[in-house]
Amino acid sequence: MKLLHIDSSVLGTNSVSRQLTAQIVAKWRASHPGTTVEYLDLAVSAPSHLSVESLGFRLAPGAAEPTAGQIRENAISESLVTQFLAADVIVVGAPLYNFSIPSQLKAWIDRVAQVGRTFKYTEKGPQGLAGGKTVIVASTRGGVYSTSEGGRAMEHQESYLQTVFGFFGITDVRFVRAEGLAMGEAAKAKALAGAEVEISAAALTAANESTAAQAA
Repeated sequence: MKLLHIDSSVLGTNSVSRQLTAQIVAKWRASHPGTTVEYLDLAVSAPSHLSVESLGFRLAPGAAEPTAGQIRENAISESLVTQFLAADVIVVGAPLYNFSIPSQLKAWIDRVAQVGRTFKYTEKGPQGLAGGKTVIVASTRGGVYSTSEGGRAMEHQESYLQTVFGFFGITDVRFVRAEGLAMGEAAKAKALAGAEVEISAAALTAANESTAAQAA
């Protein structure tokens, strides 16, 4: 089994999402011996945001020959989507930044969202091509958004990731959430304790078990 461990927080050792992803990966490896891990730190080596050159891999058949810049950017996109597709389990650290995900994580998603690789369009609409994977998201938030309708309407972090991974055909998306982290030490301690319980549940469940259950 291959696990891809992704961090996106820019806070380094002060990051709670990094702390949680490390715990998730450690617990997963302990529960699933033989798992190999590849690490991607998007705060250190994020791909550039989409541009004319980085969209080169989406050129229509018969278009002009790609430029040197498009070839270079295409190699980055190809490396990232190949790495993603090779993984059975993806652990993603996704802190809430200004009601959404870090731009570094969005840049990565834009590179792996490729027609013909992670999804395709059919006469019945889009179809995901990356099914059969398990995604575990370490979701961290300074405030509390999950307990009210207004809070849930404001966050575009978990809701976005659930949508985009679902668009890729991934039905087994699990969230380990720690929120209220900036609301005092007691609230932070409570959030981290709750996250530890969720980590155990997420790591002990077999990869893509929910899909297997649906198929049965």
